[in-house]
Amino acid sequence: MANQIRRNKPRNIRRTLAFIGGYLKQHTAALVLVSLMTIISAGANVYGVYLIKPIINQYILPGNLAGLARILVLLGAVYLAGAASSYGYTQLMVKTAQQVILEVRNDLFRKLQTLPLSFFDANTHGELMSRFTNDIDTLSNALNNSFTVLIQNFVILVGTFTMLVILSPKLSLIVLTTFFCMFLFIRYSGKKSHSFFTRQQKYLGSLNGFIEEMTAGQKVVKVFNHEENNMKEFSHRNEMLRDAATNAVTYSGVTVPVVVSLSYFNYAITACLGAFLVMSGHMDLGSLSAYLVYVRQTAMPINHFSQQLNFLLAALSGAERIQEVMDQKPEVDNGKITLLRNPAEEGTTESWEWCKPDGQRIPLKGDVRFHDVAFGYKVGRPVLNQISLYAKPGQKIAFVGSTGAGKTTIASLINRFYEVISGSITYDGIDVRHIRKEDLRRSIAVVLQDTHLFSGTILDNIRFGNPEATREQAVEAAKLSNAHSFIRRLPKGYDTVLTNDGTNLSQGQRQLLSIARAAAADPPVLILDEATSSVDAHTEKLIESGMDHLMAGRTVFVIAHRLSTVRNAKAILVLEHGTVLERGNHEELLAARGRYYQLYTGMSELD
Repeated sequence: MANQIRRNKPRNIRRTLAFIGGYLKQHTAALVLVSLMTIISAGANVYGVYLIKPIINQYILPGNLAGLARILVLLGAVYLAGAASSYGYTQLMVKTAQQVILEVRNDLFRKLQTLPLSFFDANTHGELMSRFTNDIDTLSNALNNSFTVLIQNFVILVGTFTMLVILSPKLSLIVLTTFFCMFLFIRYSGKKSHSFFTRQQKYLGSLNGFIEEMTAGQKVVKVFNHEENNMKEFSHRNEMLRDAATNAVTYSGVTVPVVVSLSYFNYAITACLGAFLVMSGHMDLGSLSAYLVYVRQTAMPINHFSQQLNFLLAALSGAERIQEVMDQKPEVDNGKITLLRNPAEEGTTESWEWCKPDGQRIPLKGDVRFHDVAFGYKVGRPVLNQISLYAKPGQKIAFVGSTGAGKTTIASLINRFYEVISGSITYDGIDVRHIRKEDLRRSIAVVLQDTHLFSGTILDNIRFGNPEATREQAVEAAKLSNAHSFIRRLPKGYDTVLTNDGTNLSQGQRQLLSIARAAAADPPVLILDEATSSVDAHTEKLIESGMDHLMAGRTVFVIAHRLSTVRNAKAILVLEHGTVLERGNHEELLAARGRYYQLYTGMSELD
C-alpha cells in the first residue's frame, strides 16, 4: 500500500473519471462480464458461509450422514463455481486492462507528436517520461486489481452485514459499533499516511534529480573539487526523504495491525456473547457458527477498501497528469500549399514545386526573406525586433553574434517551430504560414550543434533524413559528408549498431553522421546551427569539407560562433539584441570597421 502513493490527490476527480470512462466504454461487454463473474465469486463466498448453519443444525447435530454428504457436495459446487468465476474474471480483466493501457499509451505518444516545441521547452524530458512510466503504471495497477477488488469486496461486505443482521440483530449492534471505530481509525491514519507519502514522493523526485544531475556532471564536480559540498547536499535531501518515509510507513503500517486487533477483539466479544445466547436458548449453534465466520471475515473487505483507496487515488492522479497532456492544444497548421518532388528522369534533373490549392505550381528555388519580423518566446520579452533579411537562391548566408542575439531563433522561425508575432517570412514569395508544416520542413534540412542519434544502425540513422533512401543512396550521402571513411573502418561498417545517442562514436564522427543525414534528405535549403562549435580544428576542417559538398547549389543559413567558418559566405549578418547591426561579405564588413571588424581582429569578443 505504501509505495502506491505517488502524488497529490487529483484536483478534478469527476473529470478524470470521465476521461478514464471514455476508454472503458469501448470495452463495456468485457467489463459487464467481469462484473457478473466477480459478483458470482463474491456471492459464492457469502452463501458458502451461510451453509454452515444448516450443516450443523440439520445434519451434524441430528447425525444425518447422508444429508451431510449431499450438502457437502453442494458446498463444494458453490466454492468451485466461485473459484472458476475468480479465474475467469482475473484473466479477462487483465486482458481488458492491458488493452486499455495499450490504447492510452498509443494516444499519449500520438498526442506528443502533434505538440509544438514550446510544450517541450516548458516540460523536462524526465517529466514527460514519467507520464509513460509512473503514471501509466499506477493506472495499469488500478485497472488490473481495483475494479474487481472493489466489486468483490462491496458484494462481500453488503452480503456479510445483511447475513449478520438476519442471523442475530442483537449481536450485530456490537459488530457495527466496532466497525465504526475501525472506520474512524482508518480515516485518520489514511489522511496522515497520504500526507507523508506525498512528501516522500516529492523528496524522492528531488533526490533522484540531484543524483542524475551530479552523475552526468561528474567531470565538472571533480574539476572544481565539489565532492564534499555535493555530499552535504545529498545528505540533507536524503534526511528529508528518510523523515517523510519513516512517518509515512509508520502511519500506513499501523493501520492493518490495529484493524486486525479490533477484529480479533470484536470476534472474541461476539463469541462470548453468542455463546451466552446459545446457552440461554435465544440462538442456535449453527447460526452462531456461521455468524462468527462472518464476523471473522468482515475485516478483510474493509482493509481491502482502505488499500484500494490509495491505489485509486494514485491511479486518478496519474490519469489526470496524462489527461493534462491530452488536453494540450496541438501544433496549429493552417497551411494549404504542399510540396511536390519531381524525381530526375532521363535527360532531366530533379525538381521541387510548390502546389497551391487552385492547382498553380511555383518552382522551389530557395528564396527566403524576413519582412519586419518580431518575435519573443514570452510576452514582453522580445528576441527579434523588426528583423528584415533575405537569402537569394543558392546563397550562403551567415549569422554571427553573441549568445541570445537571436541567431537560432531565426532558424526556428524558418521551420515554423514557432510563429512570428508580427511581420512575415516568405519562401519563394509564399508566406510560410500558408505552407503545410510537413512540406515546409521536408524542404529544409538542419544540422544542429547538439547531435542526436537514435538506437539502430549507422545506416538507419543516415536514412532518418530520408526513410525511402536505398543503401546506395545512404552511402553516397556519407561520402558527400566525408563520413564514409570512418564508417568503413568500423567492424560492421554501415551495420554498426549505435546505442545511447551514439556514445560509442566521437563528437566529430557523430556530427559527420548528422551531416550525412541531412545529405540523404537532399533538401533545397540547409540550416547549419553551429555545427562545428564543439569539435577540434582537424575535425572542423573535415566537417567543413563535408558541408561544402552538401551546400553546393543550395540556399544555406549558417549560424556560427567561430568567424573563420563564415568568411566565404555570400553575406554575413551581425546580430545583437535581436537586431541586424551589419550586413555584407567578409571583405565589406572588414572595410566598414564595425562590430564584425572588432570581433575578427580580436578588439572585441562575443558574449
